[in-house]
Amino acid sequence: MFNSTNSRPYRLIGALGVLTLLSTVGTVLTQQDSVELAYTRELVPRSVPQPTAGWEASLNGLAVDQEKGKDGSEPWTSSQVQRPADLAKELSDPKTKKSLIICVGFRSLYQSARIPGAMFHGPAGKPEGLEELKKWAQNVPRESPIVLYCGCCPWNRCPNIRPAFQTLHEMGFTRLRVLSIDTDFATDWVQKGFPVQGGK
Repeated sequence: MFNSTNSRPYRLIGALGVLTLLSTVGTVLTQQDSVELAYTRELVPRSVPQPTAGWEASLNGLAVDQEKGKDGSEPWTSSQVQRPADLAKELSDPKTKKSLIICVGFRSLYQSARIPGAMFHGPAGKPEGLEELKKWAQNVPRESPIVLYCGCCPWNRCPNIRPAFQTLHEMGFTRLRVLSIDTDFATDWVQKGFPVQGGK
């Protein structure tokens, strides 16, 4: 007959094993989050950025909330959203007048891989990056077609795209578009096989 008293040591060993496993997993996840957070702050450059979930809510949530409307709406209209495939097609068409493409994300992202012809003016989520964008835009004709993109993280958490759009919109630019990067630049542009230019 099974003796419940004799099984107690085994239960204890099993419980200790589970606790050890959970502790190990927690340590690995904490280390991964630290690396991703450091990368976001441009401390750990990567050839093709691959941000993961977990850190962006605490890092970017406030910036996103401040830039959206009180009803949670975006500062742009649906007609001002550019899909990656459509922009790639536009870039490959010699008959199409090319838009000014501005990377408003982190310099490490721009240097590792970027859309061909893109200029860097960012990160727009930081005061110095936003000032750089404003300075560049001073002498740009207000009717110029402009596409803004970042791609540092999922679009709904991006700290850069909304301040950049709002700033240029308030400066009077009438042909602004934002590139919809749902996950990140690596996933939604590079891995799709769209054209990429290496950094300097």
